[in-house]
Amino acid sequence: MLKIAIVGSGYVGLVTGVCLSDFGWQVTCVDRNEEIICKLNQGIPPIYEPGLEDLLAKNLLNKRVSFTTDLYQAVNECDIIFIAVGTPQNEDGSAELVNVFEVAHQIGRYMNSHKIIVDKSTVPVGTGQLVKKIIKEELVARNLSLSFEVISNPEFLRQGSAIQDFTHADRVVIGAESEEAIAVMKEVYQVLFLNETPFLIVNIETAEMVKYASNAFLATKISFINELTELCEKTGVNIQQVGMGMGMDGRINPKFLHAGPGFGGSCFPKDTKALVHIGNLYGCNLGIVKATIEANEKQKKRLAEIVLREMGHLKGKTLGILGLAFKNNTDDMRESPAVGILEELAAQGAQFRVYDPKAMQNAAKLFENRSISVIKYCMDEYDASLEVDALILMTEWNQFRSLNLDKIRKAMKGKFFFDFRNIYSKEPMERKGFQYYSVGRG
Repeated sequence: MLKIAIVGSGYVGLVTGVCLSDFGWQVTCVDRNEEIICKLNQGIPPIYEPGLEDLLAKNLLNKRVSFTTDLYQAVNECDIIFIAVGTPQNEDGSAELVNVFEVAHQIGRYMNSHKIIVDKSTVPVGTGQLVKKIIKEELVARNLSLSFEVISNPEFLRQGSAIQDFTHADRVVIGAESEEAIAVMKEVYQVLFLNETPFLIVNIETAEMVKYASNAFLATKISFINELTELCEKTGVNIQQVGMGMGMDGRINPKFLHAGPGFGGSCFPKDTKALVHIGNLYGCNLGIVKATIEANEKQKKRLAEIVLREMGHLKGKTLGILGLAFKNNTDDMRESPAVGILEELAAQGAQFRVYDPKAMQNAAKLFENRSISVIKYCMDEYDASLEVDALILMTEWNQFRSLNLDKIRKAMKGKFFFDFRNIYSKEPMERKGFQYYSVGRG
């Protein structure tokens, strides 16, 4: 049986490792963070992802997945090595590849037999060839002539539904240069192959581009619908119905056409900027992607301006915030629209009572280094509404969809309710005594 190593036990690496072990493979997950590895071996994941903790416990019990800091042993014992380390954003928008290249160097230094190396990290076009070059150079330095394959196998995991996305994938993209490598990857994903999941077999560079192009296009859909919200507000149009009407066209699809405060998270902001940077390197002006980024930033500022415009001034006022994570079903605060909006409001003198079902700890760490004055991290949504001048719904957690509005209204000092996820409707909210505002519904 093939043995698989996953280098990097963050979001992508951990989900990939646990899911592949659930497919029946023997998987070793590697990370240099000893604290994370210790917790994982106890069945405690470092991130919140629905279903992940149960799947981790199941496969630890069945001894199909293990966690270690020993990359040398993992490389030597495993046939397939997935590189799933982070590629954070540099100041110029490019993807930081130091971690990817360091793993490639270590693989070249440690490998003792034929290996298949799989790039799972999101990397710019051409990275696979650079990984191949690094490994070759390390083997030459060791006076060894070992064969190996480098494959690009990008991930398409949505935070909050990553397990479902992995086990019921829309497609599996394999960028490879030999029939042997393709056959091995089909074996790795045999469960999906037998379930007739579409497989796209391309060269390495094309696979790398598919990932960036997919994320940029989805981000563009979000920015497009958000850019229409101001016009809809001024013309008496309902943006939700516009999105529904567009989505009924099979060529467009209704997904990612929901107006809100903008996109965030670890992928869309980083990957759109990285794609623009790649375009610049090759002398290509990716105007639509640039406009997507600009529209996303504009939306966050516009929603902050709506609060300021309607409330007059914010100095000495307290705002209740429902939701801090960039989306529901995750604790990820990276590039969350809530952060940018809170910074804009804090600059006008606002203070906050905040609550998020999962992201409170990450938010507290992040706000320590930001000019955001949080006067209280609250126990629940009702605690967050206590004596506030306004309530702002930022993240579409399910528990925020059925609030006890009478209890909320009674707890509040003011009556402003800014619904930045369009969960509620104007008329019922006004009957409850709220001064209600949503996004793109004139």
